[in-house]
Amino acid sequence: MTKWIVQTVLIVLGLGLAVWPVGGNRIDASPGAYHFGFKKSVNGSLPSIDEEGFKPVLSKNGALFLGDTTKKELFLTFDNGYENGYTPRILDVLKQKNVPALFFVTGHFVKDQPELLKRMAADGHLIGNHSWSHPDMTQLSESQIASELAKVKEQVEGLTGQQSMTFLRPPRGIFNDHVLAVSKRHGYTSVFWSIAYKDWDVNAQRGGAYAFEQVTKQLHPGAILLLHSVSKDNAEALGNIIDEARRQGYEFKGLDGQTGLNPSPINEFLPTE
Repeated sequence: MTKWIVQTVLIVLGLGLAVWPVGGNRIDASPGAYHFGFKKSVNGSLPSIDEEGFKPVLSKNGALFLGDTTKKELFLTFDNGYENGYTPRILDVLKQKNVPALFFVTGHFVKDQPELLKRMAADGHLIGNHSWSHPDMTQLSESQIASELAKVKEQVEGLTGQQSMTFLRPPRGIFNDHVLAVSKRHGYTSVFWSIAYKDWDVNAQRGGAYAFEQVTKQLHPGAILLLHSVSKDNAEALGNIIDEARRQGYEFKGLDGQTGLNPSPINEFLPTE
């Protein structure tokens, strides 16, 4: 099967692709289900989820949307549903710039890219859970959710030795109280985002300059950035994004508190707001 057919199938399945509207919308998947969305940052103002209807659900379950908004800190995260040839370049840039990142991986990526997983861990990055099959978890029972998460954790640990996996990004940004509560009971903090743009469509890439503009115009204190590793634009722009953020006085940190690429144990969580 050719590469483009594989990619098309994966896109249809939704593997690794977080799709969301500008605002959070109630959806019909199951009672109380939402697509994550937010009011974007403009000119350094803080983004908001105050009008989306799900803030109490995130707060109740200790989910993350922002870090400490009193500090010029940024938290870089990637969704890795499948490999499109750009993750090695992304890892090269992160190593060159000494920036830690959190990579959320699916079962497909784990099975298909064991060497990249090993490199992520060896370089000192965190590997998070994006579920095994990238389902709408609002449709699953607790035992099914637990199985989805356990498969990823066990496989990643077997490949990399990373014994702790405590960060989860719900597939496609679809969630409800049940999903977040079950995940929390199984030791996970759900991580959403406060900076993102439409970067996941591999057939609608618009160049590194576009990616640079879309990300840097949203920079704000305590931001959690979501980028998709399948994006050619992101790979091209990443170094310049990091340089510009630092020029503006921002520091890149890991969600575990680390500020560089030396591995460190997960010992703290950020406040929800």
